[in-house]
Amino acid sequence: MADSRDVLLVDGYNMIGDWPELSKLAESGGLEEARNRLLFRLADYQAFSGRRVIVVFDAYLVPGLGKSFTQSKIHVHFTKEKETADECIERLVRELSMRRRQIYVATSDMVEQHVIFGQGALRVSARELLIEVEQNEKELQQRLAEDQARSTRNTIGGKLSPDVLKQFERWRRG
Repeated sequence: MADSRDVLLVDGYNMIGDWPELSKLAESGGLEEARNRLLFRLADYQAFSGRRVIVVFDAYLVPGLGKSFTQSKIHVHFTKEKETADECIERLVRELSMRRRQIYVATSDMVEQHVIFGQGALRVSARELLIEVEQNEKELQQRLAEDQARSTRNTIGGKLSPDVLKQFERWRRG
């Protein structure tokens, strides 16, 4: 589990462009659906990892310049007019670093982000984040399956060993 002070800043369109499933969806005209799927997967990741997640999108692709909102504990920022996602991420890193947080930046634009990495932010590539998200999804599914298996053992018969159940059945038929 990550420290609750950890922050993950995500360049949204970089992830959509680099994650195969989302890239195919965006190329076929489903950019909004790709954004929604990214946010859905990152919401699960946030809940499982404990990191605060902020996703930044270049607003030139959508209306509502400079809009920010929270969706499923994910903070979503659409950049202001003439502001790139990289510039917005730089600004957010400056603001967040004053609060002594460990900041991770998920981007494929390493060259554009050299300033923030020089300030101590840690880079997470799009591929590394995808692997981490998929691993968390697998662990979450495993935990849910284990919890469901435990919840089916809610009856007395579910808690007893097969040998004890056989003995009870013999006595019942008795």
